[in-house]
Amino acid sequence: MESIYYVMTWLCHRSCEHCYDDRFRPYHGDGLAGVLDESRGRFRRIIANLPGRMTFRDRGSDVERRGSIILAGGEVLLDQVRESVLYPALELLRARYAEHGGCKLIVQTTGDLLTPRIAAELRELGVWTVSVSGMDDFHAGLEGLRPRVAALLEEAGFTHLAPVAGEAREADDDGRYYHLFGATPDHWIGRLWPRGRAMANELSSAGMEDNFCARWSGGIHFLDSARRGSEVSIEPDGSVYPCCIKTRLPIGNAAGDPLESILVRLRGNPVYEAINAGEPHKMGLSQGWSEETFREKSRLTLPSGRPYQNLCIGCDRFHEEVLIPLAAPASTA
Repeated sequence: MESIYYVMTWLCHRSCEHCYDDRFRPYHGDGLAGVLDESRGRFRRIIANLPGRMTFRDRGSDVERRGSIILAGGEVLLDQVRESVLYPALELLRARYAEHGGCKLIVQTTGDLLTPRIAAELRELGVWTVSVSGMDDFHAGLEGLRPRVAALLEEAGFTHLAPVAGEAREADDDGRYYHLFGATPDHWIGRLWPRGRAMANELSSAGMEDNFCARWSGGIHFLDSARRGSEVSIEPDGSVYPCCIKTRLPIGNAAGDPLESILVRLRGNPVYEAINAGEPHKMGLSQGWSEETFREKSRLTLPSGRPYQNLCIGCDRFHEEVLIPLAAPASTA
């Protein structure tokens, strides 16, 4: 597989208004204990059920390439997560793939918790790339942080890499890199995923022309685990999704089943093959939903009264009206 985006924790020290999942936030008391117990109790089982090899091949080629596992949150550098979840997970992953083709380990962070000591520890633990996601004016308090973060990562031996998927894919497997990115009005903040606080705050300008399913981190190619473009997302409890945006139902749970077996079960299923093709508007054809029906179901009215339409909304409605009822246990009454 080319990539696994593993959300290790919901715990975050921020509650950004443009976040795609409102579970990413500070927790306290029993809530904090709960999210920490979930992460600490599941990550070893999840890692044990990841593919035996994290490799893939370009389409039309037999050359094997090293895939990536992105460890993200929330914020994985918070003390409660870093020492008890992130660091042991990095050790497990490095050992698991050392004799099986290797794996590029990526740690994603907002950047403001990075210190010279943590940067050095990440390098020592075999992190291939530190992906710093909060370098923008939409993360309060991070203005002007970019030069300091860049300097401390370079001091730790990481080399700057532009956050361009093609460039990152071709970077030296044995190098050590970092990249900095963030939200901008013309790129990220405007066309946000219609999810979480971003949706509740009506911040997304993404329309029907914005097919997130057909983009990287969308569902396209998620079933093609041996080939370029394959990626799935895993939540702290092990729930697996075909995209980072997340469908209304998980496709399985990697804390209980091998990831590859989850994908094998879905191959040939017309609903998931449509997602795999990056054509969500076709996912309901086998269940009596025409493409026109799907597009009509992609409409809603926001609390402000503004109309909104995006294919992700149609996916949500199809799950709510068709797939979730089908998955519900039969009544014994």
